[in-house]
Amino acid sequence: MPLKPETRDKLKTVSTATLATALYKRGLRNQFIQDVHPLNPSLPTMVGEAFTLRYMPAREDLNPITVFQNPEHPQRKAVEICPPGAVLVMDSRKDARAASAGSILISRLMMRGVAGVVTDGGFRDAGEIAQLKIPAFHSRPSAPTNLTLHQAIDINVPIGCGDAPVFPGDVIVGDADGVMVIPAEIADEIAAEAVEMTAFEDFVTEQVLAGRSIRGLYPATDPQTKVDFEAWRKRKGR
Repeated sequence: MPLKPETRDKLKTVSTATLATALYKRGLRNQFIQDVHPLNPSLPTMVGEAFTLRYMPAREDLNPITVFQNPEHPQRKAVEICPPGAVLVMDSRKDARAASAGSILISRLMMRGVAGVVTDGGFRDAGEIAQLKIPAFHSRPSAPTNLTLHQAIDINVPIGCGDAPVFPGDVIVGDADGVMVIPAEIADEIAAEAVEMTAFEDFVTEQVLAGRSIRGLYPATDPQTKVDFEAWRKRKGR
């Protein structure tokens, strides 16, 4: 189902940590893409539907540099058809010895209005990508072209990325901590719950920084905590 604009807006205001807890409550424990990091942590939270690219180990006779002359090459094609507002997620088998993409392709994604890009491998031209206004997440910089080790083989199919299952249309959220994958069918309810959780977490943080103990506060086992929280929400308009 398409990502609702109001759900997208809600997810932009919550952390991946809060989302992880909301998903854990539903028994989903493997939704965090492992070992990927933002090239520019100062960019706003990344939110979009997953559009996937799957790599397999490259076979040398099928991967000369001339394959890029074909406009239907899966990597090049994915960059040109990834929908605006989506997140391009690349399965590189957690292998950063060769790049998954470079600054030119990611610049093209940015100009097309794509919401972000994620790989469990590496990007080349990492310094340049870090200067772009598109959230990008990878394992580490990697100069060799993808053809060295990776063969782009399929577009918009279920993949594994950093040990997390990613299905086309899943909702991808990325911040300074990393990237969470939310199953599309529960994105609305997860977003609503995360907004409520964030309000309480902000209240708790304010109380702790004022010197209050976490006992009875976090979790809210003291009845007075709920009274204080409701009063705080009224004051803050939340």
